Amino acid sequence: METNHHGESGIRLSETALTDPVLEELIRMSEEWEAENSCHGYRKNEKEDISGNRIFWARSGETTAGYLFGHVEKAEQTTSIMPEGTLFFEVEELYVRPGFRNRGIGKQLFRFAEDAVSEEAGYIMLSTAAKNWKAILHFYLEELDMEFWSARLFRKIVPRGTDRPKTTEDIS
Repeated sequence: METNHHGESGIRLSETALTDPVLEELIRMSEEWEAENSCHGYRKNEKEDISGNRIFWARSGETTAGYLFGHVEKAEQTTSIMPEGTLFFEVEELYVRPGFRNRGIGKQLFRFAEDAVSEEAGYIMLSTAAKNWKAILHFYLEELDMEFWSARLFRKIVPRGTDRPKTTEDIS
């Protein structure tokens, strides 16, 4: 299964099945993403992280410029956004390689995936843990016209005389 669409700037967008070569490429790119250290807690993917998701590619010639993957879920309870039972597409990851950024590729990928799932889902949802929150919120709120729902903020508490936060081992 592969559906293609030619985006702007010579980028080819497609939805593809999870084959061994696709899996290898996704894992390789997630290793690159982990090495960037741009997201709190991000770690490279394993097959289990990717299996069961719909996969969308952005390619420039033979080079993969980026990817998006996610899956349809059903709201388990009513929220301020949607009633219980509403189907939504949860974007698990959206990644564009550094050399391809600031060319609209992430936006093209997002719109392509949104169009592809529009018959199955009433909403598209995602969470982000990017360290550059200003840039990521600009991208999602201003460029993709998403709405802001909630934020989870943190501040590490490091007790005086230590270099790390408390753990359960410190208390026992």
